[in-house]
Amino acid sequence: MSAAKSTREQVFAGILLTSVGYFLFSLQDAAIKLMVVGFSVWQILLFRSATVVAIALAIGGRKAVADAATSPVLVAMLLRSFVILAAWLCFYTAARDLQLAELTTIYFAAPIIVTILSVWLLKEVVPPVRWVAVVTGFVGVFIACNPLAIGLSLPVLMVLTAAALWGFSIVLIRKIALGERTLVQLLLNNGFFLVIAGVPTLFVWQTPGLPELALLVGTGICGGLAQFCLFEGMRKAEASVVAPFEYTSLVWSFALGFLIWGDVPRPGVVVGAALIFSAGLMIILSERRRG
Repeated sequence: MSAAKSTREQVFAGILLTSVGYFLFSLQDAAIKLMVVGFSVWQILLFRSATVVAIALAIGGRKAVADAATSPVLVAMLLRSFVILAAWLCFYTAARDLQLAELTTIYFAAPIIVTILSVWLLKEVVPPVRWVAVVTGFVGVFIACNPLAIGLSLPVLMVLTAAALWGFSIVLIRKIALGERTLVQLLLNNGFFLVIAGVPTLFVWQTPGLPELALLVGTGICGGLAQFCLFEGMRKAEASVVAPFEYTSLVWSFALGFLIWGDVPRPGVVVGAALIFSAGLMIILSERRRG
């Protein structure tokens, strides 16, 4: 197998993994939107993190703990965890007041931020086609959701802040993924969340029933798998390659919004989804030609 073919296949694997990861994140977002009515963001984060940590420990055992404690990128991973935590709190606090599709729309400033930061911080060379793909995907999101109708409010500003923080965290994920294995990243990332969420949860604790407990644990499993796919995808492909595929979350957000809350997509969604699909296709075809 030629080196070019091997690299191309690795990039495509990265695209597939991150796309699956964003689908799983959409499932997680829908589940959390259901739960924020009755539970605080801190308690949801605690359960999700505890579930992921338990699975990571079951797989990695003591070696994973030792590797995490001596990781050469420990400080960078703690910084990334703090940034993700801030983004997470902003996003899901705003989820109380905005529809899932509205949340996703505003949040999609993130891929543009990722592409810009990948040039500045990762020194990636971003071909024009990737810039076109990012902008095309964002235009598709804009048409599909018409964010101008949402207006400017505190929840909207919180989601914009979350998008900026998430974009920065994605760049950190790419940088860290090249120097540490995924299991250690999962353990450190969620261990940080578990410690941080523990204290405030004591003051806002709501005892869940069996259905709520199942949903909390299920959210943790879904979130853990999403993180695994994203971390592994970032190991295989550049941040600017996979950034536009975050736009696929829009399609899942509309589908889940319809199935769970009965939200009926507007006609513009079809046009927007076509543009989002085109953005992903641009990346795939351009990477085939580069390979």
